[in-house]
Amino acid sequence: MITASLALLLGFALLVWSADKFVDGAAASAGHFGMPPLLIGMIIVGFGTSAPEMVVSAMASIDGKPDLALGNALGSNIVNIGLILGITAIIAPIAVQSNIIRKELPLLILIGILAGILLWDGELTRVEAIVLLIGFFGLIGWSIYSALKGKGDALEAETESELKEHAMPLKNAMMWLLIGLVLLVVSSRILVWGAVTIAQSLGVSDLIIGLTIVALGTSLPELAASVAAARKGEHDIAIGNVVGSNMFNILAVIGIAGVISPISGIGVEVFARDWTVMMGLTVALVVMCMGFRGPGRINRFEGLLLLIAIVAYNLFLFSTVAG
Repeated sequence: MITASLALLLGFALLVWSADKFVDGAAASAGHFGMPPLLIGMIIVGFGTSAPEMVVSAMASIDGKPDLALGNALGSNIVNIGLILGITAIIAPIAVQSNIIRKELPLLILIGILAGILLWDGELTRVEAIVLLIGFFGLIGWSIYSALKGKGDALEAETESELKEHAMPLKNAMMWLLIGLVLLVVSSRILVWGAVTIAQSLGVSDLIIGLTIVALGTSLPELAASVAAARKGEHDIAIGNVVGSNMFNILAVIGIAGVISPISGIGVEVFARDWTVMMGLTVALVVMCMGFRGPGRINRFEGLLLLIAIVAYNLFLFSTVAG
C-alpha cells in the first residue's frame, strides 16, 4: 500500500511535468514549421493537455482495466469544469471573447450527448469506439477550418503571446517534445499501477478510482495552464484549454480505450450519476459563457457554484464507497 501510494505520487508529479514539457515542445515545434498560432492553440495545446488522459486510459485498457479508463475520461471532464474553472474564476473572473470558443461550446454539448447515447446500453463496443474516433478526426478537421477562417480572433492574439513567451530553438523544442512524450508513457504506467493497487487494497472499484484520484491527477496540467492564463488576462486560453480538453477526452480518450479493450458491464450509475453530472456542468458552462443576459463570463460567484458542485459530487461518491 505504501509502495503503491508513493508510485501514485511519483506518477502524478512526472505526469504534470512531462505534460508541460510535451505541450511546450509541441507548440514551439509547430511554430517553427509554420503552423498558424490559432491552429496551435486549438489543436496542439488542446491535444497536449489531454495527453495525460489519453496515455493513462490507453495504459489502463492495455492492462485490462477499461473501467479505470472510462472513469478517467468522465471524471476529468467533471474536474475540468467544476474544479479547474471554479478555482480559476474565483482567482480571476473569466471573460469569453473568442467567437471560436462560443462555437465550440454547443459542439461540446452534442459530443457529450453522443457519449451518453453510446453508453446508454451499458457497453461500449469497438465499433462504437471507432465512431468516437471518427468524431475526433472530424473535430480536428473542423478546428483546422475554424483556425484558417478565424483570423483576428481573440484566442489568436493570446496564443501568439504565449508562443513568444515560451519560444525556443527547434532543436530544443524537438528534444522536449520527445522527452515529454516518453515520460508521459512512463509516468502513466507508474500511475495506473499505483491506482489499481490502491483500489484493490481498499476494495474500491476501478471506476471510482478513475473518477476521483486519477481524474484529478491527469487534470492537473489543465489546472496549472488555466490559472496561469487567467492571471495574465488570457481568458480565452483559460476557457479554451478546458473546452478543447473535454471534447478530446470524450472522443479520443474514450475512443482509444474502447478500441483497445471494448467496455462491457458498465453500471447504470455511470449514466445516471457520472454522465448526468458531467452534462449538467457542461450545460451550466455553456449558459455562463454564451452570455445570454450580457457579456459571456464566469464570475467569482459562478466559479464558487462550480466548485461546490464538484465537492458535492465527490462527497456523494465517497459516501457510496463508505456505504
